[in-house]
Amino acid sequence: MTVRRRISSSIPHFVGFAKRSFKSYNLPGYPSSSSSSSSLAHGIHVFHCPDQVGIVAKLSECIASRGGNILGADIFVPEKKNVFYSRSEFVFDPVKWPREQMDEDFLNLSKVFGASTSVVRVPDIDPKFKIGILASKQDHCLVDLLYRWQEGRLPVDITCVISNHERGPNTHVLRFLQRNKIPYHYLHTTKENKREGEILELVLDTDFLVLARYMQILSGNFLRTYGKDVINIHHGLLPSFKGGNPSKQAFDAGVKLIGATSHFVTEELDSGPIIEQMVERVSHRDNLLSFVQKSENLERQCLAKAIGSYCDLRVLPYEENRTVVF
Repeated sequence: MTVRRRISSSIPHFVGFAKRSFKSYNLPGYPSSSSSSSSLAHGIHVFHCPDQVGIVAKLSECIASRGGNILGADIFVPEKKNVFYSRSEFVFDPVKWPREQMDEDFLNLSKVFGASTSVVRVPDIDPKFKIGILASKQDHCLVDLLYRWQEGRLPVDITCVISNHERGPNTHVLRFLQRNKIPYHYLHTTKENKREGEILELVLDTDFLVLARYMQILSGNFLRTYGKDVINIHHGLLPSFKGGNPSKQAFDAGVKLIGATSHFVTEELDSGPIIEQMVERVSHRDNLLSFVQKSENLERQCLAKAIGSYCDLRVLPYEENRTVVF
């Protein structure tokens, strides 16, 4: 059993699961009675530290003392564990509370409580997260992410798309990437050469990576050298249906529930901390085509939701291989 405390409305966001550590960022809020809404900015702050009396009071005081107003706060204190997690959203006047001063104030607070994570993010001021996307032949997840990005529903800048599957110049994916000036890199891989050195060079300046159905296993050396988070998506048919064509195996077995899991990539295959999971019911009325379509749709939604939660600083590391997702 866990104890969950809730302040005001709700608190969000962010993490770093490479090397089993997490980073976190900012929150939003509403205008105070003395300020016009047009002059206010939204902030998000996440905090992870040993539990003790007075943390919430000091967090509130830090924001209020600079004229900020808390819109929502989410707090999680696991039962019988001396650890405190929070995510707060607030509004503030950037003139009265400059961005650099905000960083300094929260840094001082983190020192008081010995915090392992204290991250603040102001989405309208701070740069968007830069990501690289790796994909293979199946492009349903890749296409969905590109569409969400185009619509402004994916709060990231896509620096490149890397694939071990060659796409012709007239495919819709290539035309989209060329039209939007997103570099596409085809790197033919073999069992002996995964081209990891070249991939690392291409993603050096990214904040995190997304595996949009990338059907290659990243080595421990790659993960350690990259040193930042990698988010993966896979269907929920493992471990029962392994190998080629798992959807047909599951369809033939008559399964009634299918799902998708998005998680952080670790050296242990498909066993990293889970960010998001989704399920859907299937029945005898489904044929193989509708079965596969439902499965792919779950993968698209699950991956996009995981990326959104990560960018909103809603994901924090919890224990050895779990997450807190506010």
